[in-house]
Amino acid sequence: MISKLLIANRGEIACRIIRTARAMGVATVAVYSDADSKALHVRSADEAVHIGPSPAAESYLIGDKIIAAAKETGAEAIHPGYGFLSENAGFAQAVLDAGLIWVGPKPESIRAMGLKDAAKQLMMDAGVPVTPGYLGEDQSVERLSKEADAIGYPVLIKAVAGGGGKGMRKVDAPENFAADLESCRREAKASFGNDEVLLEKWITSPRHIEVQVFGDSHGNVVHLFERDCSLQRRHQKVIEEAPAPGMDEATREEICAAAVRAAKAVDYEGAGTIEFIADASEGLRADRIFFMEMNTRLQVEHPVTEEITGVDLVEWQLRVASGEPIPLKQDELSINGHAIEARLYAEDPAKGFLPSTGRLEHFHLDDQEARIETGVEHHSEISPHYDPMIAKLVCSAPTRQEAVEELAFSCASVLTMPVKNNAGFLTSLLKHKSFVEFEIDTGFIEREIDGLLTTQHMSAGLLHQAAINLFLIEGGTYSALGDNEVDDSRGPWHDILGFRANANKQSRTWILADREPIETQIKVKDCPSSLNATTSEGLVLVEQGWPHEFQFARFDNTGTASAADGAILAPMPGKVIAVDVSEGQTVKAGDRLMVLEAMKMEHALTAPFDGTVTELSASQDAQVQVEAVLCVVEPTE
Repeated sequence: MISKLLIANRGEIACRIIRTARAMGVATVAVYSDADSKALHVRSADEAVHIGPSPAAESYLIGDKIIAAAKETGAEAIHPGYGFLSENAGFAQAVLDAGLIWVGPKPESIRAMGLKDAAKQLMMDAGVPVTPGYLGEDQSVERLSKEADAIGYPVLIKAVAGGGGKGMRKVDAPENFAADLESCRREAKASFGNDEVLLEKWITSPRHIEVQVFGDSHGNVVHLFERDCSLQRRHQKVIEEAPAPGMDEATREEICAAAVRAAKAVDYEGAGTIEFIADASEGLRADRIFFMEMNTRLQVEHPVTEEITGVDLVEWQLRVASGEPIPLKQDELSINGHAIEARLYAEDPAKGFLPSTGRLEHFHLDDQEARIETGVEHHSEISPHYDPMIAKLVCSAPTRQEAVEELAFSCASVLTMPVKNNAGFLTSLLKHKSFVEFEIDTGFIEREIDGLLTTQHMSAGLLHQAAINLFLIEGGTYSALGDNEVDDSRGPWHDILGFRANANKQSRTWILADREPIETQIKVKDCPSSLNATTSEGLVLVEQGWPHEFQFARFDNTGTASAADGAILAPMPGKVIAVDVSEGQTVKAGDRLMVLEAMKMEHALTAPFDGTVTELSASQDAQVQVEAVLCVVEPTE
């Protein structure tokens, strides 16, 4: 067995690999760029090596640096995770040439499946059904246009290299073909350095079905059943589940057997995925499921397969890479229950799913129902340099309905502030009638996008109503103090946090509307101590047929309650008029750290507990914005 493993990746997949390696007694080495110097995967590993600047092209994609790090630390093997160099045959060969173990398929297997046209021809030779199309060497516009006419519109143009939805275009009519081909080639050249394409018949009711396969160096290949990845946006998977809904045993047997043939055709070792496109216009049928491509690595969605089979795929990878046979035979593998995964991203659905970067000042993922795979934590930075995935939320249960309901609950419990996330969008998907009944295909999100982004239907009146109702749920009492005032003098949190002359204590009150933080205009008199964005169970209000979920969050203006995790935040925009501490100074709970002047009042910000000032971001006379991190106090151990 491998004794020390270097993980040539970052984020949640690096943390995932480290967890299994540690359970197996395998020491781990992390690599990191400038941006990841304080990342969770770096602190989780036994050792860590800096490999360069923040851009991936100068760090995680430089194979020589990674191999050098392995040699420097005495690591015997390299696990590439997914993405970055995981499907780079040249890097795999370089690892082997350096005398190290490559935790993945042989370089020649990666090459065989690396180009879609060659892979399809190989699959045809192996008796694996492929989508009707054109794989020829003649790449002239005239020949491709002629072949598209013969296939019949609509057709799909696909780059022969790469993946991830890049270099793909659906063409609906002959008059659009030349322009779409040029666009596709341009994108493929920029992304993969190769502008060659193939053509495929466009499937009108497509579902994305993939089969997990595993091979070893002893000639054994097994499958671990199928996954459905049909919920996609711009060819990127959003929600994945296993087994595939509506899959009968006969069809499952045929598609899984075809996947095993595909893996054997390239003498496959390690974890891989055979991806199929299914014409589901008449349900799932074996004669309407076609090979698309093979991913020669561990997939992002591998946890759902682990949940239904009880297998740790990373453990299998390490054992097979060490020369051991696959731990289980095909007849020892079975499906148990249903599992479903959602990809939680730092992005803003209301703004076209643009990535949302910054510091996770508030970060909560429900840990009661879901298996959570993440590489971030409180105060982690969501960097603009890498994929903006925050976490994968995975739920399993005896039935699909139960698993879907549990995942919807987990997504609805997500809180990230001020970084935006797609949790509300995911919740809308999981509760949509068509998804619950699984009447969907790969174009579902695109067709239903306006309805799935429900926040646009919310009125100011509904927010006001939610604010009052949530306050009452939290135990406050409402009396007619004014149109926008609430009295909580009999609420359970009535507490004196400190004397303030000539003014009631006031809080900044926030409503989380469909997971989006919105500050209300309601003034709360004699407010209790802050919730620090800890939320109630919330409520659901319906407006114009749309259900909206609301939760409550409150931040007080003393600085202590909003700093329960050690980060002292500005409770409102203002000017720092005094700084009483310096970086490295020890403080006691209640010590004044600084004074903020806002709205002609002075606000003392105090230490929440005994500790040390490890970061000091504010200086005297500085103007600061609301929720700016002014300093950080690390508690005394």
